[in-house]
Amino acid sequence: MKKLLALLISFALLLSLAACGNTDTISSAPDVSSEEAYAPVDMSVAYMTGPTGIGMAKLNADSDAKLTANNYTFTVASAATDITGKFLKGEINIASVPTNVAATLYNKSEGKVRMLAVNTNGVLSILEKGDTIKSIADLKGKTIYSTGKGQNPEYILNYILNKNDINPATDITINFVSSDDLKAKLISGEAQIAMAPEPLATAVMVQNQELNRVLSINDEWSKVSDTTLMMGCVIALDSFVKANPKAVEKFLEEYEASIKFATENIDEVAAYCETYGIAPKAAIAKKSIPICNLCYVTGSDMKTNVDGYFNVLFDADPTSIGGKLPADDLYYKAD
Repeated sequence: MKKLLALLISFALLLSLAACGNTDTISSAPDVSSEEAYAPVDMSVAYMTGPTGIGMAKLNADSDAKLTANNYTFTVASAATDITGKFLKGEINIASVPTNVAATLYNKSEGKVRMLAVNTNGVLSILEKGDTIKSIADLKGKTIYSTGKGQNPEYILNYILNKNDINPATDITINFVSSDDLKAKLISGEAQIAMAPEPLATAVMVQNQELNRVLSINDEWSKVSDTTLMMGCVIALDSFVKANPKAVEKFLEEYEASIKFATENIDEVAAYCETYGIAPKAAIAKKSIPICNLCYVTGSDMKTNVDGYFNVLFDADPTSIGGKLPADDLYYKAD
């Protein structure tokens, strides 16, 4: 009996030790996240030279250094028309374009485009050789040069003039010229007053130091409208967003950080702007970046403000946004 009791006790101890061993094995096993590791997605991204491209500069640099969540291939274009065809074909997955181009593509594709985020507010300024223009009212009776006949700059300027009780057809002379002509006339001094976009405005002020930036069109818009003037955005096809929801969110996270970096690290981003052809020289980009009104706006705020802009453009010329106002589904996550 004593031997049997001893054997039973020994067996019980062995079972106890085995159980303890199993518990230790379980407790020491590494934690496994319930979320699978993110797999990078190959993504073609296009952006334009000038203000709408500046926010992409750091992301481009990070991509070159293999520091991004996705595998980005970047294309830099000098005009939206260099992007739109490839975008609609799906050859470009994400594109940075003027907001009215987003509306036009939405209508052309029968609602297949999504505006992911706004990246740029107003980028137009009134320049003067001198410093006598203190308000929009001071433009009455003057001659002003501008680019953009039959395009956004004309519609924006006319809207602001009308809201300030200035008739663009009778109370002011507006001479529309090409960008190259505007630059030449401002540098030579032939144009005493002009409305110019960035980075052209900064570039001519460097070459003609008699020129002053006297009014911000972005500020003037806000004075006469309950919305913010939003002129640049990033877009994607709805099919790409639905097929790659995590990749799009990863892109937006990195893009937001890139825009924020541009506003806080101007010297470094100015150098990237020259490297990637976003601006002709880093020195010009350095002076221009603080004036470019870079931003990152999404959801309902994006929808409210861009809708306000589209209504102005539609009233001026429906074809400027593709013939009709876009439906709410243009705006990504605007519910």
